[in-house]
Amino acid sequence: MNDSMPEQTLNDKVILVTGAARRIGAAIVTCLHENGARVAIHYRGSADEAESLANHLNSLHADSAAVFQADLLNVEAITSLVDAVVEWGGRLDGLVNNASGFYPTPVGTITESHWDELIGSNLKAPLFLSQASADHLRDANGAIINIVDIHAERPLRDHAVYGSAKAGLAMLTRSLAKDLAPNVRVNGVSPGAILWPENGMTESVQQSILEQIPLARAGNPQDIAGCVLYLLRDATYVTGQIISVDGGRSIS
Repeated sequence: MNDSMPEQTLNDKVILVTGAARRIGAAIVTCLHENGARVAIHYRGSADEAESLANHLNSLHADSAAVFQADLLNVEAITSLVDAVVEWGGRLDGLVNNASGFYPTPVGTITESHWDELIGSNLKAPLFLSQASADHLRDANGAIINIVDIHAERPLRDHAVYGSAKAGLAMLTRSLAKDLAPNVRVNGVSPGAILWPENGMTESVQQSILEQIPLARAGNPQDIAGCVLYLLRDATYVTGQIISVDGGRSIS
């Protein structure tokens, strides 16, 4: 008698990844596609990168990728995005909330627009995307993956609004795991030093961060993509968890 679990697969499952045209989002899309998924590539302003990525993936497997533009600060646009993805794919099996705003907000300079943008992209959008996707995901016994941040627990100087938003996303992950069970699993991935910020970071700051990491090196986007793949495809008895992918920085 063979008691082994059946092999899990993403073949032909439809996964929406937000902020997916570049950087970590593009790595997640590519990894999921390599493992059989049909991928919905959301972008806000990176149209050329999104189209290029989709064209490449479709050259490997026809009609396996499509691009969708939306401003995730607009709740109506979120609903329309989910509807468009389901119209294209015929179903929705997974949602990866990756899109994120990130920049410093030193106390004394914080404006309401900073709050609206950082809370909006990192917390409000994942909530309303999850809500809009919930019925489709229930039908598919699907999953939601939220990209959190180690700074949800470890404050980063001059990033009070961003850190608060990610802390809220961590709680949202656990709350949705309860509310959407048993048909939808909800988990998070909490990256550490994966890609340095594009708005500049001195080498001395980078070195200081590396010295806090037990594995003594930065990670790469594929590390995050691999964890997302595990949570979507393999972790069928895991929900409400947030996995740190940070080289051990969160324990140092």
